[in-house]
Amino acid sequence: MKRFVWAAVAIGGMAFPGASAAAPGVVVSIKPVHALVAGVMKGAGAPRLLVRGAASPHTYSLRPSDARALRGARLVFWMGGGMEQFLEKPLKSLAHRARVIDVTEIKGLTLLPARRGGLWGPHVTDGDATGRMNPHVWLDPLNAGAIVRGASDALAEADPENARTYRANGAELVRRLAALDRALRAKLAPVARTPYVVLHDAYPYFEKRYGLSPAGSVTVSPDRPPGARRISRIRKKLRARGAVCVFAEPEFRPALIRTLVAGTNARTGVLDPLGAGLPPGPDMYFSLMRGLADSLVRCLVPSRSTGDSPLK
Repeated sequence: MKRFVWAAVAIGGMAFPGASAAAPGVVVSIKPVHALVAGVMKGAGAPRLLVRGAASPHTYSLRPSDARALRGARLVFWMGGGMEQFLEKPLKSLAHRARVIDVTEIKGLTLLPARRGGLWGPHVTDGDATGRMNPHVWLDPLNAGAIVRGASDALAEADPENARTYRANGAELVRRLAALDRALRAKLAPVARTPYVVLHDAYPYFEKRYGLSPAGSVTVSPDRPPGARRISRIRKKLRARGAVCVFAEPEFRPALIRTLVAGTNARTGVLDPLGAGLPPGPDMYFSLMRGLADSLVRCLVPSRSTGDSPLK
């Protein structure tokens, strides 16, 4: 039987009022997926989140309490070694009892290629693509629905006594995600053709879903800043491409973005693909996605009252 890999880690024995039995220990690696799994488990238990606050899964180190949670886990949801190398060895050495599920392998996901840093054309070409899969699958509400269905199935199998709760919660979440998708499409339609540049290629699922016009990324990985020559080339192309905004991310210092836009007409903004400033919980995913849309609209069509640059 194939062993799946999931992006969730949770605390065992945490039962909520109304649950028929204590839910199994579940651990989730990152906040967006944790929110979806927490929504499925609502009323039966609560998953444990590993990467908390503004920490990045690219650089995270496990705490002793994380190791204890992994040892007691029955289900672990993670994003795979391409994004979360910090979990590869601990999963092998600690999560002996757990069914480990790679979220990027869940049935029903739409998968997109990772692109190289730099300026892109309107569509990904062989020259743009790296040959790897982009792991930020949660940034499409339809993919989020597939994750919810996969989590519902896995939890129902691991915990049959609470299966009805997981199925009902999953069905309600899928309905809410469909409504979110419609709202985001309406909100983003006015800026769909406006070009912009992101720090790294974290948003292709969001961009493709809503027909947005990214012009490129500053770097392939946010923990690998580009050199001075590359910054100079991107700045020249910014002017030629007419990119309206360049977006940083909250975990990484904005000085690079300010340097990049110096001497251009591009504004600066912040996009948060992980919800660094959001509290974890079942509603976090919806706040994350609305926040992304708000940040894009605010920078691409700034009002006089908001100003041009939120970077400090």
